[in-house]
Amino acid sequence: MNLQPAFVAFLGLTLPLAAAPAALFNVADYGAVADGRTKDTVAIARAIAACSASGGGTVCFPAGRYLTGSISLESNITLWLEAGSELLYSGDPADSPIVESRWESTSAYTHAPLIYANGKENVAVVGRGTINGQGRNWWWRNGVYDKTRSAATKPAVSAWLKLYDRIEAGEKPGPAEFQLAAEYLRPSLVQFYGCRNVLVEGVTLTESPMWLLHPVYSENVSIRGVSFISTGPNGDGVDVDSCRDVRISDCFFSTGDDCIVIKSGRNADGRRTARPTEHVTVTNCVMYKGHGAIVIGSETAAGIRDVVASNIVARGTDRGIRIKSMLGRGGVIENMRFDNFVIEDPTVVAIEITALYHDKTDSTGAVRMSNEEVSERTPVFRNLAFSNLTIVNAVRVATIEGLEKMPIKQLRFTDVVASGAAGFDCSHAADVDMRGVRVDVKSGKPFVFKDVQGLKVDGAPQPPSP
Repeated sequence: MNLQPAFVAFLGLTLPLAAAPAALFNVADYGAVADGRTKDTVAIARAIAACSASGGGTVCFPAGRYLTGSISLESNITLWLEAGSELLYSGDPADSPIVESRWESTSAYTHAPLIYANGKENVAVVGRGTINGQGRNWWWRNGVYDKTRSAATKPAVSAWLKLYDRIEAGEKPGPAEFQLAAEYLRPSLVQFYGCRNVLVEGVTLTESPMWLLHPVYSENVSIRGVSFISTGPNGDGVDVDSCRDVRISDCFFSTGDDCIVIKSGRNADGRRTARPTEHVTVTNCVMYKGHGAIVIGSETAAGIRDVVASNIVARGTDRGIRIKSMLGRGGVIENMRFDNFVIEDPTVVAIEITALYHDKTDSTGAVRMSNEEVSERTPVFRNLAFSNLTIVNAVRVATIEGLEKMPIKQLRFTDVVASGAAGFDCSHAADVDMRGVRVDVKSGKPFVFKDVQGLKVDGAPQPPSP
């Protein structure tokens, strides 16, 4: 099958300019069977090697089902999945080597994702095909999903916890030391690690072992027209992890966890790495299920800044907008705008901003406020703007929770119309500006402010709240 560039244009696929195809390489010509049973790992690797040796181009997957271990991308290569093609991730960890990664935003080594690129540039995954992680082969490894197999995961979990403590202490364990822990550390489905000029467009990502799409330490990343569908544990859609210059647009999400998440490293390891996430835009996306539609954190150690999300419809997600961190994480979360959202039927709260993630109650159930002094471990929230929001039938409209010693600062809410069972609660915040905000609740007060300094409502300063 000899596909010509004109045919690529006819299909309407957008390839990155730097990766414009010098040639097209059909995986079938290199021995891929595409019957969903025969492993095509070697044939796919041959096609990629031939493409790379020619200086780059496009590796084509015609319609069919390709069972494969990890696919390692090279620079200047586009993977093109035709309509009707499906990549099936092998459930045998031996089919995917141990590679450098991040796991829950901590430096680690895991089995290689189904598609993996490390230190490459001008790479793309495009088309109308499906990338299927066959997650049920992997989910039991979290130790909770399948209780009948939880005992089998304990040695790997224990190995990871020991490694994690060493990593937090500043050590750098090598890949050989992760052989046992990697049995617990489920890989993402697609990961770009330390890459530049990345495009993912048109494809469907589904049923990942863990996160669906995970760019790490990467720059100039475009994600367009992608469907993210997952039902398993930790099945986030997109996790942007210590990246810069990222654009996400025109995507659909129905996930087992968060839809879009922005992170920058966890605790001491993240602060040492010191790679913030910055300059991110998200627009024209629809979210049907997920723990949160647009989420910042909780791994915020290196800072997250300059984020704009607009034109979002979230229906039935647990939360619409969630910004979360906690003592120990640290980092500055700043300069963010959320505009033109419709958040319908959120099952927990429409908007949540909290510095108390995983630190909310003591043994009596009372809210716990740490007396820890302000340090690099303390998260800082500032300059967050929310405008043109429609919130319908929320369990709670908004919860904002700062720290007594580090209030959330510079909050602006403009043109918000919300309805819910409970209203808008804000505590430990400063410089809060509310303009054109209407909240209708079934019971209780629509607004509750506690320890909020510098509150303005429609331009009028309000007395400090107790």
